[in-house]
Amino acid sequence: MTREYDVDKIREKLIDTLGPSRTGLTGVEIAEKLRINRVTMSKYLKIFAGEGLIKQKNMGSVNLWFIEEGVDKLSFPADFFQVQNKYLEYVLSGLSPEAHTLIRTALHSGAVPTKIVSEVIIPTIEAVENSYNGGKMGRSEKNFLDEIISTSISLIGLLEEEINPKKNAVILATDYQNALLAQAASAALRTEKWRVSLLGDMSSAIDVMFDIDLQRFLNKIWPKRDGIMIVIIFSSKEGEIKFFSQAVDTSTEKFGKNLHLALCTKIVKKSKTGVDFVSGDVENLLQWCQTVFESHQNQ
Repeated sequence: MTREYDVDKIREKLIDTLGPSRTGLTGVEIAEKLRINRVTMSKYLKIFAGEGLIKQKNMGSVNLWFIEEGVDKLSFPADFFQVQNKYLEYVLSGLSPEAHTLIRTALHSGAVPTKIVSEVIIPTIEAVENSYNGGKMGRSEKNFLDEIISTSISLIGLLEEEINPKKNAVILATDYQNALLAQAASAALRTEKWRVSLLGDMSSAIDVMFDIDLQRFLNKIWPKRDGIMIVIIFSSKEGEIKFFSQAVDTSTEKFGKNLHLALCTKIVKKSKTGVDFVSGDVENLLQWCQTVFESHQNQ
């Protein structure tokens, strides 16, 4: 009978084992210290190397494993404030390896992915945007820093979760300024087992045929109408919000009451026709999505 291992515990023990070692350890030595079958340990070493937790070096005829520089154990939720400050510092300084290692370390240390998004990633997105709007950096620097953040979000998206086919969402941004926030929300929802279709910046899609285009897309990704579908619009412009909201509202007539519309914006109150939820806070948005799903399950 095959023995099953807890990946998180193996990850923690591996950090404890490799952390103090300056010369590295072979796969055989690691397997012996962790008391895990060598073949099984080899599989996990490859997984952790892919995550960026460890790296391998060839020393002559011997392959040695090392912990990646900057990887430490953190304790959550107590260390969220520390991670938030460090991450912001790394991003604003353009230190992409350090920023990405910090996110990996937080994930390896058991931080809730949605909290990393809401308490670390999003405050940094807003800080970079504020610095740009305040004239403290130019477009080139902002795009460079945005790319660092985007890669960090992708690291969260690499977490494997079994998707619940009844939890469906389409996320779009009406302008490039909101595209990163949309990506962050998408990664957070995926870690909560949502099947997410991220459309990115849809500013080029503003034309009279978009409502038909959206309905075709919904038919393709949600053909059986299982569970619920939430269309989430990230925007900071009144005109774009009105256009895309109306397109979704038109689709509701065809797809029924299980199609919901949420706006993530700071400029609109919940007075728009067909809008089920409005907030400028991504964490509130994520909580609302879960509440809607649970309410549907209880019907």
